[in-house]
Amino acid sequence: MRSKLIAVVLFALLAGGCAQIFRTGPEYEARRREKLKQEALEKVNRCISENISRSHQGPVPRATRVDSINIDFEGKDLDIFLSRHFASQPFRQENVGRIQALFGEYIDGRFSDYQFTLYTLEQPLSNLIPNYFRADSASYDGSRMPDVTTRDTQPLVRNIDKSAWRPEKGLGNYNIALWHSHGFYYSHDTDRWEWQRPRLFSTVEDLLPMSFVIPYIVPMLENAGANVFLPRERDLQTNEIIVDNDPIPGMSRYAESDAAQWRTGEESGFAIGTPPYEANVNPFHQGSYRECTSDTRTTTQAKWIPRIPETGEYGVTISFHASPDNVQDACYTVMHSGGETRFLINQQIGGGTWIYLGTFHFEKEASPDSASVVLSNKSSTPGKKVSADAVRFGGGMGNILRGGRVSGYPRFAEGARYYLQYAGMPDTLVYHLNEDTTDYNDDYQSRGEWVNYLKGAPFGPNRDRETPGLGIPIDLSLSFHTDAGIDTADSTIGTLMIYSISDAETLSVFPDSMSRLANRDLADVVQTQITDDIKSKYRADWTRRDLRNAGYSEVWRPNVPSILLELLSHQNFEDMKYALSPSFRFDVSRSIYKGMLRFLSRQYHFDYIVQPLPVSHLCAEYAGDDGIRLRWRPVPDPLEPAALPDRYVVYTRVDDNGFDNGTLVTQPEYRIDDLPKGEIYSFKITAVNDGGESLPSEVISVCRINNDKPAVLIVNGFDRISPPDFVAADDYKGFSTMSDPGVADRYTFNFTGSQFDFNMNSPYRTNDAPGHGASFANRETRIISGNTFDNAFIHGRSIAAAGYSFVSCSDEAVMDSMLDLKDYTIVDLILGEEKTTLFPDYAGNHTAFEKQTERFRAFPDKMRDQLTNFCANQGNLFVSGAYVATDLLGRADVSEADSLFAADVLRIGWETDHAAVNGMVFSVDSLLLPRFTHLIYNVNYSDSLYSVESPDAIAAVNGARTILRYSENRFSAATAYLNDYKAIVFGFPFETIVSREMRDRLMYRVLKMFSDERKN
Repeated sequence: MRSKLIAVVLFALLAGGCAQIFRTGPEYEARRREKLKQEALEKVNRCISENISRSHQGPVPRATRVDSINIDFEGKDLDIFLSRHFASQPFRQENVGRIQALFGEYIDGRFSDYQFTLYTLEQPLSNLIPNYFRADSASYDGSRMPDVTTRDTQPLVRNIDKSAWRPEKGLGNYNIALWHSHGFYYSHDTDRWEWQRPRLFSTVEDLLPMSFVIPYIVPMLENAGANVFLPRERDLQTNEIIVDNDPIPGMSRYAESDAAQWRTGEESGFAIGTPPYEANVNPFHQGSYRECTSDTRTTTQAKWIPRIPETGEYGVTISFHASPDNVQDACYTVMHSGGETRFLINQQIGGGTWIYLGTFHFEKEASPDSASVVLSNKSSTPGKKVSADAVRFGGGMGNILRGGRVSGYPRFAEGARYYLQYAGMPDTLVYHLNEDTTDYNDDYQSRGEWVNYLKGAPFGPNRDRETPGLGIPIDLSLSFHTDAGIDTADSTIGTLMIYSISDAETLSVFPDSMSRLANRDLADVVQTQITDDIKSKYRADWTRRDLRNAGYSEVWRPNVPSILLELLSHQNFEDMKYALSPSFRFDVSRSIYKGMLRFLSRQYHFDYIVQPLPVSHLCAEYAGDDGIRLRWRPVPDPLEPAALPDRYVVYTRVDDNGFDNGTLVTQPEYRIDDLPKGEIYSFKITAVNDGGESLPSEVISVCRINNDKPAVLIVNGFDRISPPDFVAADDYKGFSTMSDPGVADRYTFNFTGSQFDFNMNSPYRTNDAPGHGASFANRETRIISGNTFDNAFIHGRSIAAAGYSFVSCSDEAVMDSMLDLKDYTIVDLILGEEKTTLFPDYAGNHTAFEKQTERFRAFPDKMRDQLTNFCANQGNLFVSGAYVATDLLGRADVSEADSLFAADVLRIGWETDHAAVNGMVFSVDSLLLPRFTHLIYNVNYSDSLYSVESPDAIAAVNGARTILRYSENRFSAATAYLNDYKAIVFGFPFETIVSREMRDRLMYRVLKMFSDERKN
């Protein structure tokens, strides 16, 4: 028994020892570690499943999954690699900490003593915090910043006449490439020219982003000091005049002041050749260029003299041959109707293409003194070369043959692929990448390769990065699009930003070894700026979509930091309520500019200031016997408290010429002591700080006539800019341009035609049959005038023709008592298409468009009170506008004060809006015009006068009389009260009368009625 017991004990000891050996052996340890790894994976997956978001934002964006888990059991490190979807959210120090803590709660337990790190895009989360949002320079990731922080060359283009207010803390000497969406193109499949996207909600994506880029983003960037480059035509002028050293038939001519100093260059240059151009014909290889030797003084000049076919605004672009032997300060002078504007061009870079100088006003058939470009050989570096090639005035029409025909559209409407051919880009490296099989692919692929060609080796086009290119040091590029997508819950689709952290060769660095994480930094900074500003000013629930790393051609091809913005959905009705708003376009454009500024400030280690907003409260008054004094007020930006001006620029125009180069002043006022008699002087103001120059203000005008007639005060009360009216009832939604097409900010070019499909359930089938939102094409590519903010000049010209002096001011100046109406006996109030318009509540405390605030009332309380007092003092009041009665009496919430003002001051009643269609009016009272005299106001889309779609029929009440009637129905169109005071009211805008002669005649009669002693 004892021996058996000993045997059992020995066996147990032996078995225990073997088990211990098995538990500490390599196979056991491998299984143990695998089990721990699975446990960790289960914990992480549970964290994801229990915290995953329905959106692309944190803490766990939708579609997030675990790619892998690595555990260092000896070092006690746990690395969790999450899918790229996790990176769709922005990372900041605070949310990285919160995310780490969230995952830590699930991973705790067996791993409580482990250090764990979350990765996405193969980067620790902290690495994905943009440098801009890091606390201090010690924490910056230098690998995603350029080694060189200063330029060793002069900018390509410098405007000498703006040097007095060059931004020291803006974007001076930085170069930005950007483009707006797609464009008209030739489809091989359908054998026709067509848009790349459908016509929806009265526009098309091929033009919609352009309505942000051209009027707003580009000027904002250029006013901050940047040189901006576009692969699509930027000039809306459809006329084009080319003047070249290679002779072109016609009256335009090229001349040299001393031909003996000039010689023909050894390489090719531009020649117009024989357009339209077949595929791959490069006009910059068809001709020659001229060159001469630079000097410290002007010894010779080249001059380009165009024959201007039509008065208007023309973009001026130049070309030259670039060489290291050239000067960096070739002096070009543009002679235009507003004077002379001088530029210094760095001719060591940027040659062999079109280089934009600016847009200027030229008169038809103007003399060389006011329509030419002059190049001098004067330079600070004598003995170098100055190059002269072609100069182009205007954007022109498309001239590239595809399928045996041209597009028939203005060049600005066409895709980049065609402009780049015309601009001298090398075909097989930039725009001809698919063996002439698909212009669609060539178009979107060409844009990124164009960026690379602008910069050149070693950043050149991806087929040959060592191509010298144009040598322009491009700092970043932006591809601006809108997206497709529908939200049936009356919400917005929101803002998507796309970037790529790998390039054409799947490398994660740029050719200079800078990390392509800079692309994510740029994307994050700009998307954050856009969405934060929209949420502050428009709707708090605006969706910030993905911050998406993806292989889109427009972000992986460029060899500079690049992003692709999908601002909103052009297919979604709620998004388009904002996209069609000029105010929204301005604000988003300012956000994009600010995002770029902030990104570049961190990349290149400079302090920045945001440029100011445009000024308001403009006021012109007589000062002394012959002087004039202007005053205005700066406008603070609640989103950018530091964006305040410390200087201003006053731009001056004489009669109907162009504006001059501006005069810098340090206070919000300006005085001219000796104003010439009989000439109309007009002024616009910009605000300036060290970050740049604002966009311009409205225009005010003045004129002194040497007689005893009383001066007229013109008050501009037409401030409105707005999107079209919209209808929304159950499944019937869209934009009703028939009832109110809205008011464009100065002009628009992206209106294709009215929407005709309002059925929310209409499905998309093709671009030609896109379903809900489908719109006509009868108006596309036409420039349509909106609120020019220059109507005081039109009124003033007719007032001066009647022999009266006048000054003008903005309505804000009157309402805030910057001047006293009692100092004047005649007031001309311009109301245009001013009317109460609903806008999103800027308080930012709402989640729906329908919670709105009112703007643009025709008669705000302060204005109504000022006019009441003016008339009580026997003033003479002339008011014209399309909604003068509707906005007082036709609203649902008419106040007693509005009713009394209409009846007892203006002496009008409201009969109807949309009173007439054909724009024809006739006189019924010989006090104004001989009976049955006819006049016409504009009811058509025009590039010079805005269209009046809803004039008012106004009744004459309380002693007033009807003096004009609409021809088509005899409704009352204008009234006159001529008793203790005098008030003449037009139910349509005076400035839209088509004939200038009739405007002059009518204004003369209005002023005559004011001076006539005859009573009612």
